Amino acid sequence: MRCSPPAALALGLLRLCLAQANFAPHFFDNGIGSTNGNMALFSLPEDTPVGSHVYTLNGTDPEGDPVSYHISFDPSARHVFSIDPDFGNITLVEGLDREREDTIEAVVSISDGLSLVAEKVVILVTDANDEAPTFIQEPYIVHVPEDTPAGSSVFKVLAVDKDMGSGGSVAYFLQDAQASPFSVDRHSGVLRLRAGTTLDYETARAHSVTVVAKDGGGRLQGARVVFSATTTVTVNVEDVQDTAPVFVGTPFYGYVYEDTVPCRAPTEAQSLLLRHHHSGSWRLRVERSRGSEVLTVVAMDGDRGNPHRLLYSLVNGSDGAFEINATSGAIVVTRSPAQLQREAYELHVQVTEVSSAGSPAAQATVPVTIRIVDLNNHPPTFYGESGPQNRFELSVYEHPPQGETLRGLKIIVNDSDQGANARFNLQLVGLGGVFRVVPQTVLNEAQVTIIVENSDAIDFEKFQVLTFKLLATEVNTPEKFSATADVVIRLLDTNDNAPKFISLYYAARIPEDAPGGSSVVAVTAMDPDTGPWGEVKYSIYGSGADLFLIHSSSGVICSQPGASLDAEARPRHHFYVKAEDGEGRSSLAEVFVTVLDVNDHCPQFAQSIQERTMVLGTPVKIEATDRDAEEPNNRVDYSITRSEPASVFDIDAHTGEIRLKRSIRSLDALRNITRGRDCTWSLEVQATDRGSPAFSTTALLRIDVTDAEALSQSPVDAFLRQTKDDPTTAVGVLAVTMAGVVAVTVLVSTATFWRSKSNKVRPVRRVLRRRPSPAARAAHAERLKFTRTRAAAEFVLREDAPNGNRSASPGSPPPLRTPVPPPPPRMAPGTGTAPRTVPTVSGSLTSAEPDGSPTPRALGSPVQSALVSELRQKFEKKSRAHQA
Repeated sequence: MRCSPPAALALGLLRLCLAQANFAPHFFDNGIGSTNGNMALFSLPEDTPVGSHVYTLNGTDPEGDPVSYHISFDPSARHVFSIDPDFGNITLVEGLDREREDTIEAVVSISDGLSLVAEKVVILVTDANDEAPTFIQEPYIVHVPEDTPAGSSVFKVLAVDKDMGSGGSVAYFLQDAQASPFSVDRHSGVLRLRAGTTLDYETARAHSVTVVAKDGGGRLQGARVVFSATTTVTVNVEDVQDTAPVFVGTPFYGYVYEDTVPCRAPTEAQSLLLRHHHSGSWRLRVERSRGSEVLTVVAMDGDRGNPHRLLYSLVNGSDGAFEINATSGAIVVTRSPAQLQREAYELHVQVTEVSSAGSPAAQATVPVTIRIVDLNNHPPTFYGESGPQNRFELSVYEHPPQGETLRGLKIIVNDSDQGANARFNLQLVGLGGVFRVVPQTVLNEAQVTIIVENSDAIDFEKFQVLTFKLLATEVNTPEKFSATADVVIRLLDTNDNAPKFISLYYAARIPEDAPGGSSVVAVTAMDPDTGPWGEVKYSIYGSGADLFLIHSSSGVICSQPGASLDAEARPRHHFYVKAEDGEGRSSLAEVFVTVLDVNDHCPQFAQSIQERTMVLGTPVKIEATDRDAEEPNNRVDYSITRSEPASVFDIDAHTGEIRLKRSIRSLDALRNITRGRDCTWSLEVQATDRGSPAFSTTALLRIDVTDAEALSQSPVDAFLRQTKDDPTTAVGVLAVTMAGVVAVTVLVSTATFWRSKSNKVRPVRRVLRRRPSPAARAAHAERLKFTRTRAAAEFVLREDAPNGNRSASPGSPPPLRTPVPPPPPRMAPGTGTAPRTVPTVSGSLTSAEPDGSPTPRALGSPVQSALVSELRQKFEKKSRAHQA
């Protein structure tokens, strides 16, 4: 379709504008839960550590230009993030706290250098369990009446946790809930009086209740944590009127003396209660009459938290001779003593509580005895249940509680006089500090109470009988009449002592050869109690007690019948001994038993028949061991008891080293001594321990003496000396050597075959072979001959002539000695151009000549003969073992 010129122009201009336009970059929107994009719907836990990489801004530019990222905050807000403009990595730089700031507003932008695209984002701060519960409206003090019914609600505590979810839920608990009279509702925090529990102001006026608030737990930096808080609720118990009045100082006794002045008859005005308002409070004033006061009874309201006013009155028994002050409780006499018809009056005094409304409430009654006193003609007298008595006896158990009264003693002290003549002091004589007597001052008559002061001193194990005196002495009389009474307290035993060992540790020693049932040690535990409580039974236990037993009554520890003690296997035994009385009270002691070593082992050589090769000037050593555990039983001394054919050796008694005597300095001197000049000796060595009695044992030792030059003459000698204790090694080396020879032979033969096959004469090729030099061939043949002859001579087996002085066991080879390395092979002179050959050793084991005469080579090397003999013996021994 063809366009008009104007349309074509417009289309070209449009294309030019589009070519020059720059498209703005944009973010990727990856949605919720993504950690890269434009931070849309992004949330971050408040416990995220500062410095953590939390997000990556990610976007692109349509033209593919590089972009940069930026993040900004409101000037008044905290800058909690930093950004890498090149990569868009956002890092947390300040700590988060959801309870203070649960959202973060920021502006993220992306730019390609020409265009900038910005987006406002809101980051949600999610909760973590980082807050502890907090009690509000503290301190908690509550007042509760003592008559509050059980199960009633008394208070409500409230704790809040700013966290959300389970971390923000609070549950309540009580510390020491079992001992508290209260309970708390774990959900509401309501404090209640526990069911079946009552409050009593007279018993406890206040209670401290510790309440614990715990949250439901939550995650904090990857770990589950639970926070808690505590508070104290003080519950003050309010007193209510639920207790009757209580008289103080009972029993009440009063006395009327000859000089007592009676008071006027009480009038209405004397008992009138006048109320006067003074300083905002009410005061009580009583008008009293003049006269002699006999005694005053005292009472108090049992409800001490809110006491009521008390009024006293006489119920009966006065016969008009006595009156009481309604408010003070003072009893006065209204008649002269001459008008009193009886010697004693028994009055009944009643006390009545008056409520705040003025109505009477609870009442209580107490008897009061008033005696008529004339002259001081009666001393104090002690009375028992059957009348006057000057000796009182009582049986009590030892260690009664401190402050307890001796209830079995019924003692009354009385002075039949009246007034001041009947006032006397009461004291305890003897056993100071153990008991005290109450009362200490008596007017006319009182019941004597003896109270325990020192419980520890009342000990049956120290005193079976305690005796002291009660002394009553008049105070204000010229006569100072007095009386005494003996108090005898017989103590009864209790099981207050555990058996106690006289020592906590026992150490004993017993010889290891002691027969079973031998006494080891006797332990002793003392129990001062009597009867079955003082009977001690012994027992032992512990890992070291398996070889011992104890007599349950005597405490004697013996070895088990048939027990075998071994100082070498177990030199010490450790166990415990227990002492127990009839009620199970017990104590422990430790026992250490040392098994004494006895010389019950004799020294032992490794082999009873041994062979050694001694190099001239070098000692050989023989060693024996003694299995005894201690010195001197396991110390061994050595001696030579017999030497054949002559005594040429000395032995170190302590080390067992055997040396030639100093007079023997050469091998020729030894050859001159022996018959066959073979330098072979037979020794009988004795090893003796130092025990008492001493034990000894002997071993036969065969010594072949040689010198260092003889040992270094031949590589074969060195080889045989190295392998004389291990014939398998010799056979192995020989087998490997022969295998090497065979291998070399095969290689040479193969090479010769291929060489001869390739040396065919062809028309255009001529092969010239060079003959070896006759001199080199002759020298090579001589060296081979010499080597073969020497190797064969090395392996010739020779039988030694019978010798009565030699005692060696075929089955007891000498100990292994350090082998001498063989010398390097010798090269024939003048064979520099000769072909190189592989040296081999060949030989055979042959018996000696029938006549027993050794070869000249054998005569010159007795050491080689001994080594070959040893090899043959070992071969025969192994053959017998394989056949078996």
